[in-house]
Amino acid sequence: MKRLLRVCVALVLAGAMSACAADSVWAPEEAVQRAAYRPSGTPTVTLMTMVSNTNGSGGHSALIIDGAQRLVFDPAGSWHHPLVPERNDVLYGMGEPFMGFYLDYHARETYHIVMQEIDVTPETAAALSAAVQSYGAVPQAQCSLSISRVLSQTPGFESIGTNWFPMRTMQRFGALPGVRERQIFDDDSDDNLELLQAQARAARTQAFAAEMAAEN
Repeated sequence: MKRLLRVCVALVLAGAMSACAADSVWAPEEAVQRAAYRPSGTPTVTLMTMVSNTNGSGGHSALIIDGAQRLVFDPAGSWHHPLVPERNDVLYGMGEPFMGFYLDYHARETYHIVMQEIDVTPETAAALSAAVQSYGAVPQAQCSLSISRVLSQTPGFESIGTNWFPMRTMQRFGALPGVRERQIFDDDSDDNLELLQAQARAARTQAFAAEMAAEN
């Protein structure tokens, strides 16, 4: 009887752990290299927080690292695009129009985006880039936890600490010296599925037009 009980407990724990696990996504190296977008200007890190227009709560956190290339760490995020390679919540090739697509997807009638940008050294950008690429797939509801872990282990960001709450991470990031902040509002509908499909069609049309122009 005791043995049966231990087996049942083990099965329950295994089920709980698998429910918390995140699916791994791993784009091919060729796609990642081909998509790489290298921003101009000095290296920066930008924390994006999606804030409810109804009650001011935090709905999601993401991190832009502009270093040797732009990486968007979108832990447990729902935005995706067929022309944007992803490796375990890290999005590659996020220049225009894809960065615009991403922002348009999150800024809508129920949420606005708080963008907090800070200048960093190339070394810090490289360290953060390595950290997010090695973090692994993030389970649901752990966006702020994963980002705050990465930041708090990076010199210059230790004061952020580790926590589960997007608004707390946003407040602590905003207290860093030299942070520049702006907000993005939009009155688009909450129908994100329709928007994702429209964005995919638009990018495919642009890619086809570019191929035809190159052939001619």
